[in-house]
Amino acid sequence: MNNSLIIFDTTLRDGEQSPGASMNTAEKVRIATQLEKLGVDVIEAGFPAASEGDFEAVRAVAAKARDMQVAALARASKKDIDAAWTAVKGAVNPRIHTFIATSDIHMQYKLHMNREEVVKAAVEAVRYAKSFTDNVEFSSEDGSRSDRDFLCRIFEAAIEAGATTVNLPDTVGYAIPAEFGDLVRYVMAHTPNIGRAVLSVHCHNDLGLATANTLAAIHAGARQAEVTINGIGERAGNTSLEEVVMAVHTRPNFLDVATRIRTEFIYPTSRLVSMITGIMVQPNKAIVGANAFAHEAGIHQDGMLKNPMTYEIMKPETIGLSESKLVLGKHSGRHALRSHLKTLGYDLSDEEVGLVFTRFKELADKKKHVMDEDLESIVTEQVLQTAEVFSLEYLHVTSGTTVLPMASVKMSINGRSVQGAGYGNGPIDAAFNTIKKLSCASADLMRFSISALTGGTDAQGEVTVRLKENGLIALGRGADPDIITASAKAFINGLNRLEYLKAHPVIADEGL
Repeated sequence: MNNSLIIFDTTLRDGEQSPGASMNTAEKVRIATQLEKLGVDVIEAGFPAASEGDFEAVRAVAAKARDMQVAALARASKKDIDAAWTAVKGAVNPRIHTFIATSDIHMQYKLHMNREEVVKAAVEAVRYAKSFTDNVEFSSEDGSRSDRDFLCRIFEAAIEAGATTVNLPDTVGYAIPAEFGDLVRYVMAHTPNIGRAVLSVHCHNDLGLATANTLAAIHAGARQAEVTINGIGERAGNTSLEEVVMAVHTRPNFLDVATRIRTEFIYPTSRLVSMITGIMVQPNKAIVGANAFAHEAGIHQDGMLKNPMTYEIMKPETIGLSESKLVLGKHSGRHALRSHLKTLGYDLSDEEVGLVFTRFKELADKKKHVMDEDLESIVTEQVLQTAEVFSLEYLHVTSGTTVLPMASVKMSINGRSVQGAGYGNGPIDAAFNTIKKLSCASADLMRFSISALTGGTDAQGEVTVRLKENGLIALGRGADPDIITASAKAFINGLNRLEYLKAHPVIADEGL
């Protein structure tokens, strides 16, 4: 059996379905470039029929990629497949990924189709996609809840029509590892022409079993894993790329497969996706969480001092997590900054380095040492940020035990300066109220969280907000040594993301 495991990354498509995680074209291209450096085999760049913005993003990623396949998702319809091909055809190795639901509950209540009609639609979609490219993937949505023999039948028909990859999704995260592994074995044993295609799996994490199900499927013979960075995705998320890759890397005696992933880029890629989407990685997240390589218990610390392998099954350097955090101060020059940014995974243009350098110098005047996390925050703010409708020019607050909290704000709206003042229950509430008034925003604040980027009293505070307006949800992020300023930046960033979503309406993605 082939021992090469294809890593199919769907961060830009399924991962983007996390509430508020919508990305613009420049952000998607930045992530795609990093994923190519990481070594993924296939990147699913988006669902071109969903919106004009998604179409343009897929086309931009396809034009940029050189060492990985670029896939575009399409429902089993000619209109979707036409959009997918038009968007992805500029790639060196384009793939059309078409799908239709195959479970009885989906066929009856969503599609209103019987099995014969679904097989016919699948075959027609694959044949039509095949007229554009030999690289066609077919997915049976809700495959884990589909009848086993019907799965084998539709996979056989899809392969006969020209599919080179057939995908078995656990769309609603319903499967249990032993059950899912057995399903994969059954499909491989009862699909006569399965040897002419790669069997793929795509798992969701509703029961916290996405990675376990994917590994069970690989052990049973699946040779493509569909994953996302940090496991982001709709509902509870998708299978985590870093967990699957490091499980394969750490347990070759059990999982006799190999990937092309350059593991030293895992942590920088995780950070980049977290910063662009605004979705923070939980501290106890496997592989890339802040506590993944932290040891507090005395007996663990003692063992670590004697031999790190007593309590670490992988080295932090393997995923690109360096022990060296320090770094640059106010006397550091532009060349040193550019060099260090490259070690963090940011290969910036001269103009982008100039923007980062200016902000770096401002921060270096406030802090003795500028840490890696600070630099990443600056890159996000100066280079990766959503195009701005709103920007903060000035903020002044008064607060205390004997005064009513008040904020004076000056901000730019489409290049026009406006200013005003307002009150609130505290200085942050006052700042938010004033920003809402000046921007005429009707967004509701659903979530507000604060964390420190580094240790020490001079650390930058990082604020994340979740805003909701007319059914649209956006995450906003801001960082600054002053936590009130960081909060204002996060709120404005969230408003900018809402403006982007309003300008780029998306039709419902049925997903996999």
